[in-house]
Order: sequence, then C-alpha cells, then structure tokens
Amino acid sequence: MKRIPTKTMDGTLLSRRSALFGVLGTGLSLAFDGTAMARPAAFDRWVSAFRERAIRRGIAAATYDRVMHGVTPDTTVFAAVRAQPEFTEQLWQYINRRCSDWRVITGKERAKEYAPLLKRVEADYGVDRYILLGLWGMESSFGDVITNRKYMRPVIPALAALAWGEPRRRRYWEAELLNALVIVDRGWAEPKDMIGSWAGAMGHTQWMPEVWLHMGVDYDRDGRASPFGKPDDSFAGTARYLVERGRYRRGEAWGCEVTVPHNRRRFADNRSWRPYAQWRELGIERADGAPFARPHDQVKLWLPVAGGPAFLVGQNFRAVYSYNPSTAYALALCHLGDLIRGGAGFHKQFPGGERVPTIDEVKEIQRRLNALGFKTDGVDGRTGSDTLRAILAFQKKVGMEPADGYAGLKVLARLRQGG
Repeated sequence: MKRIPTKTMDGTLLSRRSALFGVLGTGLSLAFDGTAMARPAAFDRWVSAFRERAIRRGIAAATYDRVMHGVTPDTTVFAAVRAQPEFTEQLWQYINRRCSDWRVITGKERAKEYAPLLKRVEADYGVDRYILLGLWGMESSFGDVITNRKYMRPVIPALAALAWGEPRRRRYWEAELLNALVIVDRGWAEPKDMIGSWAGAMGHTQWMPEVWLHMGVDYDRDGRASPFGKPDDSFAGTARYLVERGRYRRGEAWGCEVTVPHNRRRFADNRSWRPYAQWRELGIERADGAPFARPHDQVKLWLPVAGGPAFLVGQNFRAVYSYNPSTAYALALCHLGDLIRGGAGFHKQFPGGERVPTIDEVKEIQRRLNALGFKTDGVDGRTGSDTLRAILAFQKKVGMEPADGYAGLKVLARLRQGG
C-alpha cells in the first residue's frame, strides 16, 4: 500500500514512493545529514515524552519501555531517501513492469498452489481470487520480498525516526508507531519480527500497522492475525479491507477494455455511471467481442490516455483503488489478475507503447548489461531496482533518450548493437 503513482503535468508517472522520498529528503537533510547515528539525546527526550501518549492509547508501560527504551531511530531511512534514483514512467511502462512475464508465470503457479485457500477466501468474502493474486503480486512479488533485508527493514526503528523527526507528516507517523506498539502489546508480533518497507508496510500484501490492527483476520486460527508466514491471514485481511473499506461487490467484474465510437468519447467524464446495457446501446462494446456478463451492473467510461485503450470500470475497480489510491496501480493490478486468469493483453496499444518483454528477453538484457559492467545483481528475468539502475546508467552512457530505466525492447535492441 505504498508506491502510489501520481500523474505529473507532462503526463508521466511518478510513484508516491519517489515523491515522498523527495519530500523526506528535503525536509530531513538538515536534521540527519543522511547517515546512521547513535541514539541522539534529542531522541531520548522525545521517547520519554511520547511514553505518556502511548499509555493513554492503552499500551502497557512495560511494553513501551521494553520496545522504545531500547530502540535506536533508523536514520538510514533518510540516507536511502536521498539515494533513490528518479524513474519516470509512462502509463504503458508502469503496467508492463508490473504485469511482467515473470509475474504472470509465477502468478499462475501460485494460483494452483493456493487454490483451496483462495477458493475459501473467495467464498467467505466474495473477492475474486484473481484480484487477490494481482494484489499479492504487485505488493510483494507473491511473498518473495517480505523478509528480504535488501528491500525490507525493522519497521519500529523506521517509524520511530519518522515520528520523531519528520514534521510534515508527524501525526501520521506517530499514529502508525502507536499502532505498531499496540500490535506488540497484544502479543501478535515481536519488534524484531516486524520487517517491512521504510514507511512501515509489512507482509504479503504490505499492511501498514493500522491495517494490520483493524483489518487483520486470524484466518488460520493460530491465535493472532499476521501478514507474515502463511498467506492465509494476508488474503483474508486484504479481502476484508476491500469489502469493508473499498465496498467491493461480490460477483461483479472490475470492468473491461472496450471499443468506443469517436463521438462517444465525451462520455468519459468520470461522472456518468450507466449499466453495461446502456453503454452497449451507445455503441460501446467489449474489446474482445464478448457480451457483457452482467448487463445491469453500473460502470463508467474511462480513457486513461488519449489515443490509448478505453475501459468501462465499476465499483470493484474503485475498491482496488482504495487499497492504493492510484488509477495506474488499480489498472495494472486488475490487468495482472486477468492475465493470471488466462486473459489476453490489451487489444489496443497505448501511444508509444511496446509489448511486454518475455522473461527470456529480460534475462538477455541483464546478461548483456552485466557483460558491459552494469551490474543487475543476477540474471533472473525480473526488473528489480538493481536492473533499473543498471539500465538507467547504460542509457545515460550511450545517450539514449529518454533515460528512464525501462527494461524494454528498445534497450534490448541497443544492447544487441553492442551498446
């Protein structure tokens, strides 16, 4: 529930992670100098003052003392903030990266592996299993990174640093630190086990402490709700979130790609909700030619990019959006779920777009980059941060424009030319 892409004035996309990194890097550089620190005296005073606030929240004094009197603020968070490279992405690039060949292949494997669990969650909460698989793939690469210290860190030292030293969102970080302390106080987790992003998101579906605390479900009946370990609790808690906070509707599709007559594009106004049947009367049809399965469900017409594919989207698209308020995120997640289900790619290409590179093509990109001295930390067909950095460095060296870090066919063609 991080990494929220925001459209910029020129139509590119900037992740909220990058935007927030920029804010934090500016606001905290004077205070922290971007390096790990010993426990500062000012932090000790803040810990002592914050203790009363925690006790008022109902956290046992013994819990607070055990956790907070021994914690050192993770100021490396702020060094990482300023060290992040800037990647801008067009919408088609954003979707291609998140709907990669590796994610689709792995998602299909996980769909089979966890079919009984997904079937049970689907029956209990009404959330389409492929929406959950798409979300799992987007948030943690199907659980692959949840305890990887390269990407994740202990969240309480990070939240403590933010609550103490980040004035622009102090109330938010204080509240999330308190939520994390409540989780420890309830015995759901020990601080050392609470590993997550620099902002405190944890587990298979990247719960913030507030979500863990209020939406968590003990679905495996082991006596606690947890986003870690088996994905049972994560699936159920995430489905509960989508239903209760996103108002997900059982049985409805998120939407679909459609064809739109030119004279009907004016209806893509983000306000006009109609049943599928009425849209059909206006000449708008599914792009794959199939009939609308539930013609009475209410949807609206959406054209994300001029000249690109069009969609009818309904309440369940909005439910996905509630998990991470970005239309790019919601579209990529829903599309990933459809691909895992066995669906096809978009019928209409985004302007300037490319097809998704195959996993073998990504591996070739990685091999060629490594041979040229641009290290990708392995050849696995996945476009992680090391591969993006390597591509960005290569693009800058050879003068490719735009230098965007995207592992696409143009980069592969240039690499095949010898750089």
